[in-house]
Amino acid sequence: MVCPPTSIHAHFEALEDPRIERNKRHTLLDILAIAICGVLSGADTWVDIAEYGKTKERWLRTFLDLPNGIPSHDTFGRVFARLDPDQLQRCFANWVQAMFPHCTTDVIAIDGKTLRRSRDRAGGVPAIHMVSAWAAENRLVLAQLDVDTKSNEITAIPDLLTLIDIRGSTVTIDAMGCQTAIAEQIIDQGGDYVLAVKENQPTLSEQVATTLTVMRAAGDPRLTESMTEASGHDRDETRHYVVTDAIETVGRRDDWRGLRSIGMVETTQLRNETPTIGTRYYISSLQADIGQFSHAVRAHWGIENQVHWVLDIAFREDESRVRKDHGAKNFAVLRHIAINLLRHETSRKGSIKTKRLRTGWDDTYLRTVLGIVAPEHDG
Repeated sequence: MVCPPTSIHAHFEALEDPRIERNKRHTLLDILAIAICGVLSGADTWVDIAEYGKTKERWLRTFLDLPNGIPSHDTFGRVFARLDPDQLQRCFANWVQAMFPHCTTDVIAIDGKTLRRSRDRAGGVPAIHMVSAWAAENRLVLAQLDVDTKSNEITAIPDLLTLIDIRGSTVTIDAMGCQTAIAEQIIDQGGDYVLAVKENQPTLSEQVATTLTVMRAAGDPRLTESMTEASGHDRDETRHYVVTDAIETVGRRDDWRGLRSIGMVETTQLRNETPTIGTRYYISSLQADIGQFSHAVRAHWGIENQVHWVLDIAFREDESRVRKDHGAKNFAVLRHIAINLLRHETSRKGSIKTKRLRTGWDDTYLRTVLGIVAPEHDG
């Protein structure tokens, strides 16, 4: 077999094939490689991927064996429905760390997204919820895990953290992840945290809010502030950042491993001369440095625009009806692989959607996209 011009064989060969031996007309890695190329090139269903494979079979044979041609869409659907999603997600995380070894992860944002059309009403299966870790500076999806249907993000986040190297990074998580055990795990793994505080921690939220309100009113010198302004989409927005190391009013603060500061962001949006004000509160293991704090908060908000929005607009994720067994979870991993590859191909400018179109039209460009993560001895 001629190795593909990517690291698929090196980092995904540990996947266990869910098929029995006598039914294996196509190798698992060929199936995976075609699926990745298909999703990169605009395919959003198993039928799309099979049609892509048939159209590009001659080109695919330049780096894949394809002993029995292109698998049918039913084969793609069956294999990915049965493929262990935990194994695929671990392979993905290892692939990212190996292929982007110099990725700077000053802020790692962790957030969840529901695959809305993955709900199977007839079968009584709820929509799948995925939690992702995103390197803000390099704009890379580092890893993702699905949330168990009988659980929530609180149990998934610790498992997700074990898949990635967070040493020297600041991990940001919304209020669901504001848990003492999660804070302790982040510190134990060598990272720092900025955790949003809301009603799920009512006492802590009230203590932080009261402390910052009183300090602002009194002009307390231990409190530092900064402000940013932005305009766009027919609205003006002002963000007021506040941080302090005055954590002595936080009850049971010793339960929060590494706690060193608390902060808030007050956002004022003016649309059609009507102001809307929102306030968010945070606890953090960082020093009370307004620059670090505001950077971490802004970086976290980026996951919504640069990951979740892209998945919906460029990959039509919220419209996907892939539902059978593990199919939706595994298709989500394929999309994340595609986002990483397309975003880090810089020879051509354009949106992720435009790059997907180009990879479908131009085999040379697709080779370039795949080749950006190729080891020197491959290809």
